[in-house]
Amino acid sequence: MTHVPLLPIGRTREQVIDDRTFASQRSAILSVERALVDARAENALGWGQKYIDRVHKKGKLTARERIARLADEGSEVFELGSFVNHGVMFGKLKSPGAGVVTAFVRIEDRLTIVVANDNTVASGAWWPKTPEKIQRAQEIARRLKLPCVYLVDCSGLFLPEQSKSFSGATGAGHIFKMNSLLSAEGVPQIAGVFGDCIAGGGYMPIISDRVYMTEQAYMVIAGAALIKGAKSQKITSLDIGGPEVHVHQSGCADVRVPDDETLLQEVRREVARLPSSGAPYYRAGIGNIAPAQSPRELAGILPRDHRQAYDAHEVLARLCDQSLFWEVLPDVGEEMICGVARIGGLYAGLIINRQGLVSDPDRPKAKRPSGILYRDGIAKMSAFSRACNEDGIPIVWLQDISGFDIGAQAEAQGLLSYGSNLIYTNSTNKVPMFTVLLRKASGAGYYAMAGAPYDPVVQLSTTISRLSVMEGRTLAIATYNTKLNDDFEIVTKDADERAEIEAGMKKVEARIEADMDPFVAARQMDTDELIQLDELRPWLETLVEAAYQSTGQRRIKNPRIWSLHDLDALAGRSGAPTRDALTASVVRREDGLLSLRAPSVGEWSEPPRIGARLIPGAPLGVVTTLGRRHTLLTPKGATGVVVEVFDAESTRTAVDCGAWLVVLDPNVAGSAGAAQSEDARELGQVFRASMSGRFYRRPAPGEPEFVKPGDVLRAGTTVGLLEVMKTFNRVVYGGDEVPAQAKVKAILPEDGEDVNEGDPLIELS
Repeated sequence: MTHVPLLPIGRTREQVIDDRTFASQRSAILSVERALVDARAENALGWGQKYIDRVHKKGKLTARERIARLADEGSEVFELGSFVNHGVMFGKLKSPGAGVVTAFVRIEDRLTIVVANDNTVASGAWWPKTPEKIQRAQEIARRLKLPCVYLVDCSGLFLPEQSKSFSGATGAGHIFKMNSLLSAEGVPQIAGVFGDCIAGGGYMPIISDRVYMTEQAYMVIAGAALIKGAKSQKITSLDIGGPEVHVHQSGCADVRVPDDETLLQEVRREVARLPSSGAPYYRAGIGNIAPAQSPRELAGILPRDHRQAYDAHEVLARLCDQSLFWEVLPDVGEEMICGVARIGGLYAGLIINRQGLVSDPDRPKAKRPSGILYRDGIAKMSAFSRACNEDGIPIVWLQDISGFDIGAQAEAQGLLSYGSNLIYTNSTNKVPMFTVLLRKASGAGYYAMAGAPYDPVVQLSTTISRLSVMEGRTLAIATYNTKLNDDFEIVTKDADERAEIEAGMKKVEARIEADMDPFVAARQMDTDELIQLDELRPWLETLVEAAYQSTGQRRIKNPRIWSLHDLDALAGRSGAPTRDALTASVVRREDGLLSLRAPSVGEWSEPPRIGARLIPGAPLGVVTTLGRRHTLLTPKGATGVVVEVFDAESTRTAVDCGAWLVVLDPNVAGSAGAAQSEDARELGQVFRASMSGRFYRRPAPGEPEFVKPGDVLRAGTTVGLLEVMKTFNRVVYGGDEVPAQAKVKAILPEDGEDVNEGDPLIELS
């Protein structure tokens, strides 16, 4: 196959989640995103309107005004590191954004990286973290081979804090090494000097390919005040290093211009002389087509509560062009989803953690929580990452990960070595990789999925992301483990000691929760930028385009010769599961029972358990024929409880075409126990549990129940949560067994009551 088999994914919002739950989850997300919006607005003012007015009085523009005039009309500026130093005070002073603006800016239809000193914050001085932020922007430009534009208006180091920004390996001087590396690797650098350019700031523009100066600008090793003190000379900084000196005498600058506006126009002309973007070539005539499902719905589809599951395919459907996606190895390592889509018309590999429960290949009848890395999922990611690197496809990692599987089985399976293989792959990849922390980013799973320590070109975080080794509650339990029993309950009977332990555990949990605040990660430069969920698609469009802009810098294979096609073809013939599904046939016996029969000859495995309730489309196991595995589905018209299984003691059984596999009793309500089925038969029409777990009527203690008697249920309505293995899964009304619309007569389980698969949850009227 040489065509990229992009297929539709996702459902309409109404099919995914009911109005009430969507509105509730969206409100919870927007409440934390408001803090982001407010903080951005505060950052944009620098030190405030007084200092903006001071800049204007000098006849100059602020850093953000300069960037706005540089950018193509109608284009969006994507700032990086907006919240570096957020909330940090230096004495009585703050340095919003570390006193420098760095951003992706589209100039003359070319993406560039712009570094602009914020001249409303201590005249553009370099604070602690300012050098690191500038170097981070330079590194992004170097990795993507994007032109780098410096808008210099810098009074040098903020001297009261010089010890934190001068001497280290990433101190101010390292900026000039980055200038040199960019030059050595052929990355264009253009500098505009608008005012102060003192000491270290004076070196920053010099290595650039083109240097412009306004009539107010000067570049000096030492300013007039220092010279006056050292040499008792009365002289101005413009006399020492203004455009008259550096354009006409020293040659340290190329062109002098009268003012900010003129300089910015000249920078645009310089960028226009550079090679045009390669992105239209690699799009091959395919435009930027919006997802079929709106990205604005992400804030209502992702629960803020990190314990609640969601459908990861629905996230992808709101990021991919036309909601089209090619999933590679879909039935191997089900906890991971790997595949290819177009984003902004350009191919990208996407890797995301599935949420909820998945099948356990080592225990065919069992389920295990997703959001955790198991052996097969790790191996799948490694193979997919290597193939994308070979084919030149940029990779987007979408993290919602709790960490690696642990325990005796995990160690026996060699998860350490599989994880090391993935880390080696991601550490040596040449293709651009971008990482997004959707929610959880925990433990070694954060590392393995190309977290910041493994040098993604850019790492983004949402306002609900949680970056940590382990959750606060888990760490509190580990800290006080000797005081707890096997159920993690405090064992002491002494009231004072109990109170002390409870207070200590709450304190540990609160401290860890505070440390996981995404603003903390952004403040420390542990992530590049905080974004709103509905900004994720535009960000990915920009990042993926940036990966394709510069031609001839890395391997980009045409889709006909992708290694991914070979991987997909070989996996389909290797005995691994495939996407193919077969449907059993059904025969009604004389005694009224239903006999489900094999549609082909082969080996049958993973049968359903006796007592399980089946509905049309439910899995009946796997049939392997000529080395290919096919999911076997329950046919239409077959609903009932499993009362017999052919060769029930075997895990694999050879069967002929037409052989009976399972017998259903359509007259039994279906539960794990016979006594329950008698009770259920006395009820009217009911909606049943699809799996065993602990049923909750409400999203959180103290909140209203999802539904109450008298409510009308429609397909997609959330009726409760089912906790399975510490994961909360939404229970959604619908299915062939119930009408498309019905009224709630009674909610049967109590809040927090354990239920079995097939137990009635809601009586309908």
